[in-house]
Amino acid sequence: MKPLHILIGLALLILGCNATEKSNQFKAKKTQKTQEYDTIEIANDSLEYKIIILEIGFNSWLATQRPRGYYSQTFLENKNRILVSEYNSRVNEPSRFDPQLYPFRIDYDSRTDYGYEVNYLLYHYFLFFQQKYNQNLRY
Repeated sequence: MKPLHILIGLALLILGCNATEKSNQFKAKKTQKTQEYDTIEIANDSLEYKIIILEIGFNSWLATQRPRGYYSQTFLENKNRILVSEYNSRVNEPSRFDPQLYPFRIDYDSRTDYGYEVNYLLYHYFLFFQQKYNQNLRY
């Protein structure tokens, strides 16, 4: 399986996530210790991709954003292509960009149809990431 992973967040996030919600397209997991940790995982075995978003506060932030269906899939794919490219270039320059903010490359192939949900969540993750960490992934 060719994973499309977004593993952003602290190593502490990995400790003990318990599943609390599921749907046909994605599973959202939450764990509560001193803070609430959000995990969103979307997988499709037939397309052989998987996207995982580990980030404190992402679910509550996402609930305040424009709803699914507001943007077209083409719009989201075009934005994601640009944002992934810039993000990955920063992963490759750890002396210029904090490797804790840019720990892993994102394997996003613009020729693959990941569907609306993956593109919607990926685009919004980038918006969240830029806002939370005061980053500007020019797009």
